[in-house]
Amino acid sequence: MPNFAANLSMMFQEIGFLDRFDAAAQAGFKAVEFLFPYEHPPEAISERLEKNRLTLALFNTVPGDWAGGERGLAALPGREQEFRDGVDKAILYAKASRCRLLHTMAGLWPEARDKEAGERVYIENLRWAADRMAGEGLTAVIEPINTRDIPGYFLNYTAQALRIIERVGRPNLKLQFDLYHVQIMEGDLATKVRALAGHYPHVQIAGNPGRHEPDIGEIHYPYLFDLLDEIGYPGWIGCEYRPKGDTLAGLGWAKKYGIGS
Repeated sequence: MPNFAANLSMMFQEIGFLDRFDAAAQAGFKAVEFLFPYEHPPEAISERLEKNRLTLALFNTVPGDWAGGERGLAALPGREQEFRDGVDKAILYAKASRCRLLHTMAGLWPEARDKEAGERVYIENLRWAADRMAGEGLTAVIEPINTRDIPGYFLNYTAQALRIIERVGRPNLKLQFDLYHVQIMEGDLATKVRALAGHYPHVQIAGNPGRHEPDIGEIHYPYLFDLLDEIGYPGWIGCEYRPKGDTLAGLGWAKKYGIGS
């Protein structure tokens, strides 16, 4: 049976961030994920996790100036030290919350600029981050993101991600497999679930179009959940979607899995 993690950056926005841990647990989730915890001290996050017996499945390293439009630093020349400082900060939070996966966002890349220059920086930064995280028992992940939601994002395709992972050459660098993004950019999800098995320690979902609940739109998630079970996927499935209305009212899709009932 699939194991779901509530994304607290998108779900339960009816209440404050720290209270979302309580709400997720009360709804039946056993794990959570989110974009960034950095507005709160590490101990505040760990206390909510422990109080609710929740696992923290994944969060992102420091992305640069998110409010100013930045979407990561890993591929940006001249920002290497800032990227590394952000990884160090994320590791502090990961250790406090016993999280094992950290997503390192690549950043935005102007279309007219030579992408090979960014890839060289990306590879060196990822190599450094993977080595730094390995000493703490952590795994870094990279995520292809569609060009509609984040125009100009450096990493867009699974093949591109796998090529970069191969070039980095570190066993603790893996693929973050967001089925919503991959559907928009590539499609053929069932084939990719099988073909990429073993490369991804974390899966994310959302309905398409709209990025709402997974039972809204063109993707038939029950089939994909069964397929993930069939191939023996052991990780969490992050619910990184924007509820179309009230979060709890939109959990009808999850009742068969013991959530929202």
